[in-house]
Amino acid sequence: KAGAMQTHEQTRITIPVGGMTCASCVRRVERALKKVEGVEEATVNLATERATVAFDPTAVKLDALYQAVEEAGYEPRRERISLQVGGMTCASCVNRVERALRKVPGVLTASVNLATERATVEYVPAEVTPEDLVRAVVAAGYQAAPAREAEEAADREAAAREREQWTLLRKTAFAGAVAALLMLGMQWERLPLLSGLEMQTVQILFFLLATPVQFWAGGQFHRIALRNARHRTADMNTLVSLGTSAAYVYSAAVTFFPGLVERAGVMPETYFEASSAIIAFILLGRYLEARAKGRTSAAIRRLMGLRAKTARVVRDGREVDVPVEDVIPGDVVLVRPGEKIPVDGVVVDGRSAVDESMLTGESLPVEKGPGDEVFGATLNKTGSFRFRATRVGKDSALAQIIRLVEEAQGSKAPIQRLADMVVAYFVPAVMAVAALTFLVWLAVGPEPALTFALLNAVAVLIIACPCAMGLATPAAIMVGTGKGAEHGVLIRGGEALELAHKIDTVVLDKTGTVTEGRPRVTDVLPADGVPADELLRLAAAAERGSEHPLGEAVVEAAKARGLDLPDATEFQAVPGHGIRATVDGRAVLLGNLKLLQDHGLSPDGLAGTVEALAGDGKTPVLVAVDGRPAGVLAVADTVKPGAREAVAHLRRLGLQVVMLTGDNRRTAEAIAREVGVDRVVAEVLPEGKVAEVQRLQAEGRVVAMVGDGINDAPALAQADLGIAIGTGTDVAMEASDITLIRGDLAGVAAAIALSQRTMRTIKENLFWAFAYNVALIPVAAGVLYPVFSRTGVPGVLEPVLGEYGFLNPVLAAAAMALSSVSVMLNSLRLRGFRPAGR
Repeated sequence: KAGAMQTHEQTRITIPVGGMTCASCVRRVERALKKVEGVEEATVNLATERATVAFDPTAVKLDALYQAVEEAGYEPRRERISLQVGGMTCASCVNRVERALRKVPGVLTASVNLATERATVEYVPAEVTPEDLVRAVVAAGYQAAPAREAEEAADREAAAREREQWTLLRKTAFAGAVAALLMLGMQWERLPLLSGLEMQTVQILFFLLATPVQFWAGGQFHRIALRNARHRTADMNTLVSLGTSAAYVYSAAVTFFPGLVERAGVMPETYFEASSAIIAFILLGRYLEARAKGRTSAAIRRLMGLRAKTARVVRDGREVDVPVEDVIPGDVVLVRPGEKIPVDGVVVDGRSAVDESMLTGESLPVEKGPGDEVFGATLNKTGSFRFRATRVGKDSALAQIIRLVEEAQGSKAPIQRLADMVVAYFVPAVMAVAALTFLVWLAVGPEPALTFALLNAVAVLIIACPCAMGLATPAAIMVGTGKGAEHGVLIRGGEALELAHKIDTVVLDKTGTVTEGRPRVTDVLPADGVPADELLRLAAAAERGSEHPLGEAVVEAAKARGLDLPDATEFQAVPGHGIRATVDGRAVLLGNLKLLQDHGLSPDGLAGTVEALAGDGKTPVLVAVDGRPAGVLAVADTVKPGAREAVAHLRRLGLQVVMLTGDNRRTAEAIAREVGVDRVVAEVLPEGKVAEVQRLQAEGRVVAMVGDGINDAPALAQADLGIAIGTGTDVAMEASDITLIRGDLAGVAAAIALSQRTMRTIKENLFWAFAYNVALIPVAAGVLYPVFSRTGVPGVLEPVLGEYGFLNPVLAAAAMALSSVSVMLNSLRLRGFRPAGR
């Protein structure tokens, strides 16, 4: 299941990998990692440029994983940080600090210098933060803080992306300008500056212009192609390098050895403009792709940007501002109006309204008071309060959300296996088709045969686009999971995202999922002559000594009305029936019908009310005062706001909705009628929930189970898709594939609708990526020549197919660049997703 992240003997780590450009690279890195003994699973994502590896930590060292990636010809990224360490006095301190740092999962090397009091640590940036390293040193008994010159890893990554984009933009602009000049220079005889020059002189000028494009602007393609050749592999860069180099070398031969070329019967034409334009178009595609990749991970950056930088902590009786990394569990933190809450904790005094929309997607502020939980990065709106820090650093709710989203964005959906399988054979097949194209047209093509053979082979190499196939799935998953997080829907990975759109049945646990999970007084129905507030006051005063949930509901209702509750005397619980007590000298009975009957009271006037309340799924509580029936209180576990709308939305999505509960059938059916559920399964014991899910699956249904309690965890694990309400228990969340941070059912419909939209986007991406290659590679190979050689190319197609129906290599490069960019842009359309009703 998508929710099973690791076992007791397995470690999972994420390694950023640079130098990958297409799906072939992904396959190569995966194979290299899987060859390391002890590695059980390796998944590489091109869009996030990350490799997720599951391995046995007793058999595999991190260095071996990094070495495997490097030997495959790629760049596993590592971060280096300097920590200022205080409290060291001798070499044994140095050893102790180094050991503490090396024990942190994700640390590659750690070196401590006693003289400078600095520790230099190399680590996997996706696994370790500077705060983790500082905490490890502090736990070893020393002081530590990041050295001032060290930047945040996230900032460095963003800066590296910006540098990459700026470099690509400069190279694109240079190559594009040169290509434009060369294309203009094709009419050199009409240009005043060139018209008096000989052809060879003009061709030498073209050579001088095209050479920096070939080796500076296009140098990255050639470097990676050479690296691939050393490893006996090939990828997108190999195709581009071969294609542009063939055009460039051919043109250089025509320029410097015209006599030799003429004797070979070849037209002395150069194609410097083609090689330069091809590089310009492909660099433009890479630049646009890099920008789009940056936008796909915007959700993560937004979440990271929400974190507070400092916290106001009470220490030694004084309020001091400290970096948020220095807050430790147990610290008392003061928050003023308009400030961000720095870490997770529990309010100890004060009241306020807190905007938790960054976590839940809910725009309305939430009232907070003593005993209420608050979360780091949420915004305090109105009042001041103090809270005790409970979870800091990577344990905070925000950090866990970021981790879940990162893991989801780095995962693969099963549908991607098709693309991976095709790509494994794609580049070698394209090279074979290009070679065959060259040989066929050299043998049977129109004169000059060598020129036509070369141009067609180059067009085949250039137009093939494994990039689009490699990006089709991960780009959509990145945007989809990030968008889910913005709306309080945490999807564990691509497998869960793909499965959600296949769901046809949603099983809802009633208590805590459909309903609030705690009883409330819904009706106060006094007998004739008894004021409603007096009935509730006497009942609540009697119940103050009770620990029964119904009694607590009655007391809460009285407090909500501001009623003054006197002390009760002679309190006595009557097991299974209710209570009796004396309030203000009056004898009060509170309980079921049997209690009143046992005390010789006839509730004839209340019987109809009791029956009606029970029919509505409510629990009637009869009250008698001084030996006379005084009225009825109705107590019920009330339906959550929005539950009816959420169920209606699920049904509009074509899903059958089933409610599962341990309550009696009458109560369950009343709740089902209120929210519009199709089917009710009542009086189910906790251990029977799994059997009910299995029964639905045996009917051929694909089942999603929604629950929030510990007793829901087995059913969540059994279901095809487990969805946990985030206000519930950690056990339920661990067993689930999707977690809803908000406590309402709207997230279930949002998750399924988002899954359907994401899968539709992935299928569109894959269709166009495959269709593009299937349609245009044969055109580039020249299959249209037999048709147009007789009839001539229609005027509208001549700019594309030339005189004979052969595809211009420059246009092939433009089409190739466009295919990758179109996949990214189509995926980015998911950013406009909005769940119904939000």
